[in-house]
Amino acid sequence: MANELSRCIDTNRVADPEGGLLLDISYTLSDRSECCQEGETPDLDIAQPVAQPILPWLELIQHYSHLVMAVVDVATQISAPTHAHPVLFANRYFCRLTGIPTEGGHLDLSFFDRLSLIDQKALRERFRRHFLSALLQHAYGQSGLVSQRLLHEPLVVALPDSETGQIRQVELRLRTAEQGLCITAISPELKASLAACWAEPPSREQIATQLLSKEPAFKQLLATLKPESYTVSGQILIEGIDVTERETSKALIQLLVGHESVLGTRRFDQANTLMKQLFSATDSFLLSAENNQAQLFTQLDQPEWQIATYAVADLQGSAILRATERREVVNVPDLSLDCTTSCEADLLKQGARSLLLIPLVMRTAQLGDSTAQMVGLVGITSPRPYAFNQADCSRAMTLIPALTAAMRHSVQDRFTNIHPSVRWRFEQEAERLGLGLPPAPIVFEGVYPLYGISDIRGSSDERNRAIQKDLVAQFQLALAVVEAAGRSVNNALVGQLALDLGDHIATLEVGVTVDSEVTLLRYLQSEVEVHFAYFAQHSAEAEAAIARYKAAIDADHGCVYTARAVYDETIGHINGLLRDTWNQWQQSMQAITAHYCDLEATDGIDHMIYAGQAIDPTFTEFQLKSLRYEQLRAVCDCARQGFALKAAYDTDMTITHLVLVQGYTVDIVHDETTERLFDVRGTRDTRYEIVKKRIDKACDAEKGDRITQPGMLTVVYSTSEEWHEYERYLRYLHREGIVDSHVEQGAVEPLQGVSGLKFARVRVNPE
Repeated sequence: MANELSRCIDTNRVADPEGGLLLDISYTLSDRSECCQEGETPDLDIAQPVAQPILPWLELIQHYSHLVMAVVDVATQISAPTHAHPVLFANRYFCRLTGIPTEGGHLDLSFFDRLSLIDQKALRERFRRHFLSALLQHAYGQSGLVSQRLLHEPLVVALPDSETGQIRQVELRLRTAEQGLCITAISPELKASLAACWAEPPSREQIATQLLSKEPAFKQLLATLKPESYTVSGQILIEGIDVTERETSKALIQLLVGHESVLGTRRFDQANTLMKQLFSATDSFLLSAENNQAQLFTQLDQPEWQIATYAVADLQGSAILRATERREVVNVPDLSLDCTTSCEADLLKQGARSLLLIPLVMRTAQLGDSTAQMVGLVGITSPRPYAFNQADCSRAMTLIPALTAAMRHSVQDRFTNIHPSVRWRFEQEAERLGLGLPPAPIVFEGVYPLYGISDIRGSSDERNRAIQKDLVAQFQLALAVVEAAGRSVNNALVGQLALDLGDHIATLEVGVTVDSEVTLLRYLQSEVEVHFAYFAQHSAEAEAAIARYKAAIDADHGCVYTARAVYDETIGHINGLLRDTWNQWQQSMQAITAHYCDLEATDGIDHMIYAGQAIDPTFTEFQLKSLRYEQLRAVCDCARQGFALKAAYDTDMTITHLVLVQGYTVDIVHDETTERLFDVRGTRDTRYEIVKKRIDKACDAEKGDRITQPGMLTVVYSTSEEWHEYERYLRYLHREGIVDSHVEQGAVEPLQGVSGLKFARVRVNPE
């Protein structure tokens, strides 16, 4: 049969770059009839007239089954040239998902090329398990050494639908009949690799362990297990099922479930896209309810959402309240026939004809007269009437727990993600709102601010050098491509392009500008990368240079990102070291008095502490002084951690440390419209905020150099009273051996809107 089929097989083949299975599923339909013997499978192309089918049920499987099915005929010989394996049978859905065109009497497929590199590797692994099973049976005379679970382990791959262009998730399995693959001879190299892996016949457990762990000897065996190293014959069945909806639901739930807010993040955009894909919808909306008002959020895929506010009383009789009362998903087949409120009318005006309403019921915020309570509702829309069915409703019901969790973290984040020292006040407000009382401002009056910063100096210059190094490397790779193409293509424009790239490299070696990172990468994309296919056609050398260029590109950033990755790792390590050090000190500081502490990490860390009786009713002046002294000790410890920076990293970056003193209190208030948890209240308190933003760049009024210096602690103050207190703290630090005895003092150069500041600076001693 294999010999007869070989006359019918075209030469279009898919090669495995690792030397594994090769597939060829192209064959000539007109010749197939000559090849078929009695009882063989008839032609697959429905465009060709077929005489009485020998197997009447085959047409149903072939043309209408939504299972993915194909049978691969395998036949190799030792040392024989590697050839593609013909596909004896493939149903229409397999052809559709794998992109087989029916043109000119041929079916052509590049199956592996349509898979991602990860999926290709995983599928080749599944094939090799079957060949390994046949090899072990040949070598040791025992069948079933590779367990059926491993042989038939499913693999989910992503394939673009050739008709719709949509990515479909397909769960594939490979199967062979008993004695379906038969190896009759193996090469000496393969025999040696087999003996090196198992001196004695292995057990099924040993095989399973090796397949999962892949020790060196086993990896060498797999590397030797190539078509030219054995003689085999048989068939492999590829079968699968479309699991796009299942995998989309799984991915959506993973995005939604977590301990942080989803709204306003990249995760929300991803979740919104998956939601619309899952229900074949065109748009979505959110509705949140609190007290007597409901807010409708539409245009969720735009940077600025459209917001409409409605009184809850105006939603009576709406499908939204029906969903709440039933506590289940409600399908509105045609909104034009069921539009009773202004909210639904607004949705209709925006083009929605079908609605799928998913209520998110929780304990807080009552909506309307319904006994059900909810914080929100997710809506899916379509411009077509009757777009959703009962299957969509059932699918949506399974998402309610994940959507509710996401809404809880997003809408009530202010009550759950709060610093422990002030959480009690937010919980009080949550209880008030739960009782239907109007909201009250969350204010802490008369608290003392303590601010400090550990700044990584030179980080901007270091990043610019990293950008410069990466861009030069990428432009040199691009120049190598163009020069290789120029040696094969007699074209003046190619030469000019090479000169342009050389000019850019020369400019980059001098330095980078603010916009270099963006503009130069766009230049490479539009002027060089777009022509790669043309260059590769004319020169194998250019094709190799293009491969080197692409191999150097970071997948996440779309460019060479080697030096910048080292920079990011360095900054991350320094920030982590400083943050961990500060957090350790927070334990002893919180033991002095409960206080609010906000820590931010960018290029270094800065901390903002508020302490007082409004936060801790037992707060005293002694606790304030103890907290200030402990703050200085903590910042000095951060300075000591930074001393090893130059030894650990090849960098010119250093760390400077500053503490800002303020002797009077401020009032802080929670404002939901800002990103920070607290803002200061009042004109007098605003001055402190201005100083905080500018003080780390301030200079000595007399000498002109920065008041912060590497390895030193700088204290900024305003009054003589503040200095007398902190002079004593610096003396205590020297007594502990933490700082040097010599204290430098000076005046701070006037800042915009602020003058009269003074500073004291002392060197921190190493441990």
